[in-house]
Amino acid sequence: MTHRLDKILSIGLIWPIIKFNASNMAQMSTWQLPREVLNHLAELGQRVRIARVRRRMSTEDLAQTCGIGRRTLFRIEHGEPGIALGTFLSVLWKLGLLDTLGGVANPDTDDHGKILEAASRPQRVRAAVADNDF
Repeated sequence: MTHRLDKILSIGLIWPIIKFNASNMAQMSTWQLPREVLNHLAELGQRVRIARVRRRMSTEDLAQTCGIGRRTLFRIEHGEPGIALGTFLSVLWKLGLLDTLGGVANPDTDDHGKILEAASRPQRVRAAVADNDF
């Protein structure tokens, strides 16, 4: 089973996550993520690491100012899924990169969504009838 899991991990289909149950016993579970998602997470993590190094910040300093542990920062920099979005955004904020998210999921640049919205609009709209009921 372990050999099979290692093979699956090597092609990037799933990512192992250790969860703790009620009795603090570690359980292995997996998230099934598309390869593109895993690649983007790894790329974002590398970008965060480069930004931290360019600012000459240690992992301890950045983690402490963001209110997270060094292990969480390590997980962000290595592109592991399962990091809370708020945690990730706080790291970007501390690095001065929060404004770079302006184009993410922007409805003004969502051409596919605009086409779907236009297709579902009614072709004509009735004129409003004046309400003369006294």
